[in-house]
Amino acid sequence: MSALSEWVEHAATAIELLAVAIIVVTIAYSTAVYLGRLARGGADDMTYKGYRHQLARALLLGLELLVAADIIRTVALEPTLMHVAILGLLVLIRTVLSWGLVVEIEERWPWQPRRAERGPVT
Repeated sequence: MSALSEWVEHAATAIELLAVAIIVVTIAYSTAVYLGRLARGGADDMTYKGYRHQLARALLLGLELLVAADIIRTVALEPTLMHVAILGLLVLIRTVLSWGLVVEIEERWPWQPRRAERGPVT
């Protein structure tokens, strides 16, 4: 393995570790805050929604970083047709997951206007 290939592999691994760390730390922190509010009796529907939104944002960022690591690894190290096809499938799966998380966070379909943009109901 050449020095460049080794460096690229380490960079992709570092990005993956960063993604995992972001997800784990955010889940741990958000859960601790939510459970603290729940224990004090200060948790309501908005607290729960905020908790879910924080988790979804962490997952979105983690997924984006994992896709970036996969792209770096595939393009720089193994640009065969099979690996590019596998990368395409991974990106598709992660894109669908990300899209679902965005729908969960924004509570609307992408083609629907944002709540502030919606006109009066007739």
